[in-house]
Amino acid sequence: MSEALDFLVRLLDLETIEVNMFRGIQPDEERQRVFGGQVAAQALMAAGRTVEHGNVHSLHSYFLRPGDPKVPILYEVDRIRDGRSFTTRRVVAIQHGRAIYNMQASFHTEEDSLEHQFTMPDVPSPDTLLSLRERVLAEQGELDEWFKRPHPIEQRFIGELPWSPQRNLEPRQQLWIKADGTLADGQLLHSCVATYASDMSLFDAILAPHRVRWDDGHFMGASLDHCMWFHREFRADDWLLYDTDSPIAHGARGLARGFLYDRSGRLCVSLVQEGLCRVM
Repeated sequence: MSEALDFLVRLLDLETIEVNMFRGIQPDEERQRVFGGQVAAQALMAAGRTVEHGNVHSLHSYFLRPGDPKVPILYEVDRIRDGRSFTTRRVVAIQHGRAIYNMQASFHTEEDSLEHQFTMPDVPSPDTLLSLRERVLAEQGELDEWFKRPHPIEQRFIGELPWSPQRNLEPRQQLWIKADGTLADGQLLHSCVATYASDMSLFDAILAPHRVRWDDGHFMGASLDHCMWFHREFRADDWLLYDTDSPIAHGARGLARGFLYDRSGRLCVSLVQEGLCRVM
């Protein structure tokens, strides 16, 4: 396990401070706000810590306020329902006495029934692609501070990088992702790591058709909500194809969809996110 992944696992190892109340630490980084994937992953871990059986099958969440990266986050879990097949939890993330994020998550004991799925797109194997760090170094000749730092999730993009001026301007993006190391067993941990990783590049599908960048000073973007459906067990430390697209952007909001397939072609996770896309 890389040092960065080890720290992500520690981020997800929440401190229990009271019944149904957990506290999450923050990375020691220079950020203006807390990374949304971190809050979502920690909230899911808080919910899962209160569930006795079943795996998470869906989460629906809203980002309410920017998180303060300098103070811990409290996660308050409401045990809404404990059923034989389904268990439901509501989680509120709190800083400075105010809610910054809320999530509703449902857990299900797996059953056998109908079966079908989309076919995984035909794409190059991750073994044939350069890492993101190698791509940036090869194309730009140098690395900025963000790329010099170790990261817990490895990304290998298919086609042009999302900020490349040579990209084809289609509202679609594909990449392979996986945790940078071997994770312990336990589907909750793998689901939380995938939740963390899912917020790293999904928004880029919304920006793909447009000549805007996060750092150009005339654009403000932020995740508004984030929804995921976990279809089957998977490992976040094996390569997952992240196939994303954006059907629409309108009224300063854009919609992005994503699908995570494992290397055998099984569809493991589907997700949707709406983001603020404000041009100033």
